[in-house]
Amino acid sequence: MSKVAFIGLGVMGYPMAGHLRVKGGHELTVYNRTAAKAEKWVAQHGGRAAATPAEAARDADFVFACVGNDNDLRAVTLGVDGAFSGLRKGAIFIDNTTASAGIARELDAAAKARGCGFLDAPVSGGQAGAENGVLTVMVGGDEATYAAAEPVIAAYARMVRRIGPAGDGQLAKMVNQICIAGLVQGLSEGVHFAQKAGLDIPAVMETIGKGAAGSWQMDNRWKTMAAGKFNFGFAVDWMRKDLGMCLTEARSNGASLPVTALVDQFYGEVQRLGGKRWDTSSLVARLNAGDVMNK
Repeated sequence: MSKVAFIGLGVMGYPMAGHLRVKGGHELTVYNRTAAKAEKWVAQHGGRAAATPAEAARDADFVFACVGNDNDLRAVTLGVDGAFSGLRKGAIFIDNTTASAGIARELDAAAKARGCGFLDAPVSGGQAGAENGVLTVMVGGDEATYAAAEPVIAAYARMVRRIGPAGDGQLAKMVNQICIAGLVQGLSEGVHFAQKAGLDIPAVMETIGKGAAGSWQMDNRWKTMAAGKFNFGFAVDWMRKDLGMCLTEARSNGASLPVTALVDQFYGEVQRLGGKRWDTSSLVARLNAGDVMNK
């Protein structure tokens, strides 16, 4: 059993911290910007709540964070009462936030200057994956740091893999989001076309799902997409944040992402339809904009 801190108890972080406590058997200290959420977590799982990220990190062997974006991450690590000020020498900081590769490298350097380890470890699998402890974790960082942290990370994951040095975990997550964007748009057009053609949609999807068109998105989302229900998982606002980082990185490394750029614009249309908090399968909503949808 290790001493573990977890910073950020949102939709993803709350259950992830729970798996570290229950499945991993670790001693947990948690911090959340809204203190009531941390107190609720402690009442449910045990451990203790800290008043600041620095307090949470103090004496911990492993410190996890899962917050919103680069600015949030910088605030809870390097800001006033940030976690890095409380890290003991030899501790490892694992960042599960989906953030930029640039801040991963920045925090890796800052951790090393304090005699600590750092891993950027964004996750894929959504809220259901976090709740069920079956997330996919893409990791960037030093090999020795990864080897020490991997058994701890495994408490909330079914797949954990080091991709390369610091920043590569975030770049791999960008690849993940690029692939998802194109898949969801294609599935949206397929469902829309089937509806307009008057086809038996369950018959079509159950048939083609066993062939080359099959995907996780098809298996898990065609029914709710066809019904106009978009209350399942990763929100459009979050996806636009992620795709924005993909497009920024592409401008830097010279990658061409025409489909990603187009789908990002389509998500902007979904936001204007009132779908900021709809899940990412709501791309079909802009194709069926006249339909009555369950918001």
